[in-house]
Amino acid sequence: MDVQTVALFYTQLNKHNLDTLHDIYHDAVVFEDAAHRIEGVTALSDYFIKLYQNVERCNFTIHEQYPTDNGGFLIWTMHLQHPKLRHGQLVNVQGTTHLRFQDNKVIYHRDYFDLGEMLYEQLPLLGRIIRWIKRRLGQ
Repeated sequence: MDVQTVALFYTQLNKHNLDTLHDIYHDAVVFEDAAHRIEGVTALSDYFIKLYQNVERCNFTIHEQYPTDNGGFLIWTMHLQHPKLRHGQLVNVQGTTHLRFQDNKVIYHRDYFDLGEMLYEQLPLLGRIIRWIKRRLGQ
């Protein structure tokens, strides 16, 4: 397994090919992001199935790939369209993924992104408040 393979996988991932997660992820994978910690490929598959059935669009553009000895990093933009976020309009979120490999599969996957940018700022009332706070912090 290498970073390039994972990058290609994510550029092609959609609700119709979620059964291929087992090809990439180790049975004992640990998947973490700003809101979740998931252990095991079966739990990860269940998470992705729920995620993709609730979104209108979720795909990734991979901008950069950095391999390391036993893993690597991806720099990406997630393109997310959910009926409850931003009135169903497209939301673009920048992020980075840290990967580790074992037995030619991904054993560790950690996504780093701004959960506020993805979720909280897209909600009608809360989004206005958070954007106002961020503008005030920048002064």
